[in-house]
Amino acid sequence: MVDEHRSSPPVPFAGWGLRPTEDGSVEPTLPRRVGDRLVHLAEELIGEDLDARLARIPMHPNEVGQDPFGFDPETARYALALAAVLHRRYFRSIVHGIERVPSGRVLVVANHSGQVPLDGVILGTALMLDADPPRFPRSMVEKWTAELPFVSFLFPRLGQVVGSPENARRLLLQEQALVVFPEGSRGISKTYDKRYQLTDFGLGFMRLALETKTPILPVAVVGAEEQYVSLADVKPLAKLLGMPAFPIIPQLFLGLLAPLPVRYRLYFGEPLTFEGDPDDDDAVVEEKVWVVKATIQSLINRGLEERPGLFT
Repeated sequence: MVDEHRSSPPVPFAGWGLRPTEDGSVEPTLPRRVGDRLVHLAEELIGEDLDARLARIPMHPNEVGQDPFGFDPETARYALALAAVLHRRYFRSIVHGIERVPSGRVLVVANHSGQVPLDGVILGTALMLDADPPRFPRSMVEKWTAELPFVSFLFPRLGQVVGSPENARRLLLQEQALVVFPEGSRGISKTYDKRYQLTDFGLGFMRLALETKTPILPVAVVGAEEQYVSLADVKPLAKLLGMPAFPIIPQLFLGLLAPLPVRYRLYFGEPLTFEGDPDDDDAVVEEKVWVVKATIQSLINRGLEERPGLFT
C-alpha cells in the first residue's frame, strides 16, 4: 500500500506549484495539490510507487530542472500517473520480452496505429514501469505537432522531441532510449481494413543506427488498431485542414469519445545490430530496414494468433 501522507518529491525548479503565505513560508497551489492527489490515487490503483520509479531514471537537467529539449520532471510525474492507469487498468496491457530492453543507447522501433498515439503512451509507460531498470522513452514527434496549441507546449515538457537527425543524434549520444515509429502518420491513420498491415518504413532510423552504432529493439503493439475504428479516410478534407488524415470513426459520432477498452499486448523482440555506411544508397539501407520490418510483422502475427479476443 502506498503511503498517502508521504511528502512530495523536490520541486524541479524554483517556485513551481508553490505560492508564498503571509508568514513568509510557501504552500502548494491548487493545481499542485490536485496533481499530487492524482499521483497518490494512481499509485493506489496500480500498487506502485511512481516517484521511486522516476527517481531511478537518469535525467539530464539544466540549472532550472529541465533538459535542453524542455523536459520537466514534475509535468512528467503527473502524466505518468495518468498513463499508468491507462496501461495497468484501462487497457490491461500484457507485456512480453521487456527483459530484452538493453542498457545504454537504443532505438525502440515499433508499429504505429490507432488514430490517436496512445500506442506510444503505452509503449513508453511499459519502458518506465515494466523494464528493470526503468527507461525514460524519448519520442521523435511529427514536426507539425509544434504548430498545435497546447500540444506544442506539452510534448517538450514530457520529453518528446520534434523529429530531426540532429535531435535524435544528441539523445543517443546521451545513451538514451529513443522510440521511433517509422510508419509515421501513415501508420497511425490506417483504416480498419488495413489493420496490422505495416506501411512503408522510412529509412532515417536505420541511417541513424548505423551512424551512432545503436542497437534496434523491435516491438509489436497489438490492440491499438481497434481502439478507434476508422472506416474511411477523407483525404481531400484532410488536405484542406492541413491534417495527415481525416478518419471516419463511428464511435465518435455515437458520442463515445474514449478509446474502446481493448487489451494491449506488447511484444519486445531481440535487439538487432547492423553494420554499414550510413550514407549507402537507399537500396542497400532498405535491405536492412526490411529485416526490422519483417521482424515486427512476425511479432504482430504472433500477438494476433495468441490473443483470444479484443478485450481479453
